[in-house]
Amino acid sequence: MAIARTDQSAMGRWWWTVDRWTVLALVVLCGFGALMAMAASPAVAQRIGADSFHFVHHQLALLPATMVIMFAVSLQSPRSIRRTAAITLAISLVLLALTFVIGTEVKGARRWIGMGALSIQPSEFVKPAFAVICAWLLAEQKNPSSRIPGNAIVMGLFLLIVAMLIKQPDLGQTIVISAIVFAEAFLAGLPVILVAVGAMVGVGGLAAAYFLLPHVHSRIDRFLDPSGGGGYQVTRSLEAFSNGGLWGRGPGEGTVKNYLPDAHADFVFAVAGEEFGLIVCLVIVLLFGFVVLRGFARLMQEQNLYVVLAGAGLLVQFGLQAVINMASTLHLIPTKGMTLPFLSYGGSSLLALGLGMGMVLGLTRKRFGTGELT
Repeated sequence: MAIARTDQSAMGRWWWTVDRWTVLALVVLCGFGALMAMAASPAVAQRIGADSFHFVHHQLALLPATMVIMFAVSLQSPRSIRRTAAITLAISLVLLALTFVIGTEVKGARRWIGMGALSIQPSEFVKPAFAVICAWLLAEQKNPSSRIPGNAIVMGLFLLIVAMLIKQPDLGQTIVISAIVFAEAFLAGLPVILVAVGAMVGVGGLAAAYFLLPHVHSRIDRFLDPSGGGGYQVTRSLEAFSNGGLWGRGPGEGTVKNYLPDAHADFVFAVAGEEFGLIVCLVIVLLFGFVVLRGFARLMQEQNLYVVLAGAGLLVQFGLQAVINMASTLHLIPTKGMTLPFLSYGGSSLLALGLGMGMVLGLTRKRFGTGELT
């Protein structure tokens, strides 16, 4: 049923103010995610002795919840989004701290908290929530009538989050959180000299991680010298792209997923390359690029600093996470163990992305007047 422009219901106002092209792109990405769950997950489930459709059922059960979260959050005003982010960040930080006490250790890292048959990764929810709260605090620092020391609070929260992420350890999430802060601070008017200092600190941090964190040292060494025998997954990933060619082998016809341990998660892009080929992979890349560029185009029409910074931080998170995953799969950077938004298996990642992109849709809605801005 068509929605009239004069419809003043919540649904009517949402439909005529939200960016429907971005909504469509996100729905298509979710559709690709459902398709890749069915293509990549059964082989992984069989290898661990589970039902073939164990991961498929789990992912498809969470997709509707993700869409509901995205829609519900996109209905909110910027002020309500800020409140949602504050509550989410408070809960996520508590859970992040609890990972060191009751967290489940997987591959030497404590990033998850088990909840019966389910597990939650708090750091996934920290990213979108922190992006919004960081934006609000930086905007408050610029507000002459506000007495909130925004910059100091942002720095304190940033150091707290980074300290906990490194302790887990999780360098990939640390890089994304750092990128969010750097991007928002830069847009808020960070002096060029501080930009240079920040870049040097970042390089120094990566160098320190190489010497102090054994898993980072190992991954970088395997990236620089794959012949050392430690680059098994990357080697199989590149083999998958080679097998797929331009049009792919066809749905379900890939073979590399039978040997690739993280075919359903970190290396789902490789499965897409083998079964659907270069053309579909380029479509996926274009969808990610479209969402990010379309979001920034909408933000350029916005006058409220908080909205601009929050939207930019969320889009940087979304785009950077996609770039890191795809670049790792193609052996352009060391592997980071980061999911491909909406395509990789992972409940926490899926729900957190629904939350984050719902915030983007809500922040970039057209507004007439200033009533909804604060």
